Amino acid sequence: MPFRKFSLILPALLVAGACTNTGANYQPVVDGPVGPNYNVDLQQCQQLAASQASVDGSTAGNAAIGAVGAAAVTGIVQDSSDNLGRAAVAGALVGAGADVINKNQNKEVLVRNCMRGRGYNVVG
Repeated sequence: MPFRKFSLILPALLVAGACTNTGANYQPVVDGPVGPNYNVDLQQCQQLAASQASVDGSTAGNAAIGAVGAAAVTGIVQDSSDNLGRAAVAGALVGAGADVINKNQNKEVLVRNCMRGRGYNVVG
């Protein structure tokens, strides 16, 4: 039984570890020299990105859409209501997760644009 619990937690740990250079923590690739204010500028741009919400009303809406869609598809494909609850939960997680990932990508764009606005040649 302990192995089963670990196998459920492991994917979450891997995802969390993969997100170290994403979102508000994003460190852009700069082509060319960086000035003495680079670290201060980067920190301020990251703080600006971090101030943006990761979860809001659209997250709840996407979770609801995912739940309804997954439950509907499961009901149609299986022609049974046995797994509708599980499908709805899975769909809600996928819908909410996709929204959070999108917001995380928007934070990266915010950091890049902020650094460009401060005169850095951000290439990635």
